[in-house]
Amino acid sequence: MAENQTLPPQQQPEPGKEGLMNPRPEYRGEDYQAAGKLAGKVAIITGGDSGIGRSVAVLFAREGADVAILYLDQHQDAEQTRKDVEQHGRRCLTFAGDVADRDVCRKVVDETLAQFGKLDILVNNAAEQHPRERFEDIPPEQWEKTFRTNVFGMFQLTQTALPHLKEGASIINTTSVTAYKGNPMLIDYSSTKGAIVGFTRALAMHLAERGIRVNGVAPGPIWTPLIPSTFDADKVAEFGANVPMKRPGQPEEVAPAYVYLASSDSSYVSGQVLHVNGGTVVNG
Repeated sequence: MAENQTLPPQQQPEPGKEGLMNPRPEYRGEDYQAAGKLAGKVAIITGGDSGIGRSVAVLFAREGADVAILYLDQHQDAEQTRKDVEQHGRRCLTFAGDVADRDVCRKVVDETLAQFGKLDILVNNAAEQHPRERFEDIPPEQWEKTFRTNVFGMFQLTQTALPHLKEGASIINTTSVTAYKGNPMLIDYSSTKGAIVGFTRALAMHLAERGIRVNGVAPGPIWTPLIPSTFDADKVAEFGANVPMKRPGQPEEVAPAYVYLASSDSSYVSGQVLHVNGGTVVNG
């Protein structure tokens, strides 16, 4: 193994499938000790079929929440997430569709309310990225699509869900370490993640009087399908080697941050971003 190698070299088509990854991401939280922190709650999680979203869905279920997940078209991954949630005795709704489509957002919220009767937690996690060596080579259709998925989708799903969120509800947005330190190959993606930080802080201030908290999580290099489906095999092989811990993180190492922000443990926390990034200090 090369000095900086952290993973076997690999690559797969976008948007990526967890079932094709080697090794498979660790998401079940085998050492996680649940304590009923979300008992009786209902959550919507975008990008919940795989990666961080899948782990969040499973840990939410272990804490007693029913979940609805929205994913693009990775049906096999979504089915596995549903099975994992139901294994812990909770209900799971699955919706295939583009979060950038307002009608899809309405359908997810309406059917979740129809099936579960309420909504307590919204996790805006869906995202896409497309590396480019040169800024000049980023075509308009790419950065427009990246903003539509990563930012527009978050705006419209939050707008759709907000009338149904009551005092004590929690909104959690997935940003990224790239919002704080940038990435020269992911300029449009980094820009969307910076926008999410601003959105999180402003919305938190806006909703404070309603008793609704809004926070974010800024993961570093986490082993999810996004990685082998957007980087070449050589870059995948060294993924995570440049952080102080010298390895990529696993989804189950990020998901507890979402549990904290969704639960009453964080009742005095809003407008903040938790940095789960392998030791990179970003001072943000």
